[in-house]
Amino acid sequence: MAAPNLTVALLDPIIDRDPAGPRVTWYDDDSGARIELSALTLANWAAKTANLVRDEFGLMPGARVSVLLPAHWQTAAVLLGCWWAGTEVVLEPDPDAELALVTTDRLDEAADAAELAVLSLDPFGRPAPDLPVGVTDYATAVRVHGDQFRPDPAPGDSPALDGRTVTEILDAARESAAAQGFSAEDRVLSSTDWATTGELVDGLLAVLVAQASLVQVSNPDEDRMARRIESEKVTARRG
Repeated sequence: MAAPNLTVALLDPIIDRDPAGPRVTWYDDDSGARIELSALTLANWAAKTANLVRDEFGLMPGARVSVLLPAHWQTAAVLLGCWWAGTEVVLEPDPDAELALVTTDRLDEAADAAELAVLSLDPFGRPAPDLPVGVTDYATAVRVHGDQFRPDPAPGDSPALDGRTVTEILDAARESAAAQGFSAEDRVLSSTDWATTGELVDGLLAVLVAQASLVQVSNPDEDRMARRIESEKVTARRG
């Protein structure tokens, strides 16, 4: 029996209902950057990442991928891409990881991974400068990959996140969405991190499984956050 695919389960209902509406809007209050992605654009980035994971790094369903990244629109694309490729995401350094996706300042934490890719998280997609030999720049590598993806089948109900299966993560996301009162009409403002399974489920996956829209803010400035509630038509707030 083929395993359910977490990215398909999260994105397909949104794309069927509202492919062009804002899905993830990211702000950095330090730099003033703002990036907005529709469901289709988010899916395209996730597909590029999935193709990178499978075709460039050669990872098969069930492989472990260490993701050491902050709450950010590119992190959402990376996570969805890894799950689309059928890999298990771990949110901490893992010596058994076949790939680690990290920021430059966390390279040393992922030194034992078989492959390393660095995200600059630059809002304009600029590459990370001065990387060590053998380390892949995500921004450069991902561009050449296709924005459509057909996943390989995975056996059984495979691990998706820190040892928890796709079904367990989907159930946790649905429970979290219900507990937080999220609906498909909501615009959720958040400044919480995604560093643990619980934080990721509550801060990103619960929003997606409810088909709500996320406004994620890095380095939040409270004065701007207050004004943003009106400008972004926010209906719910986390953090």
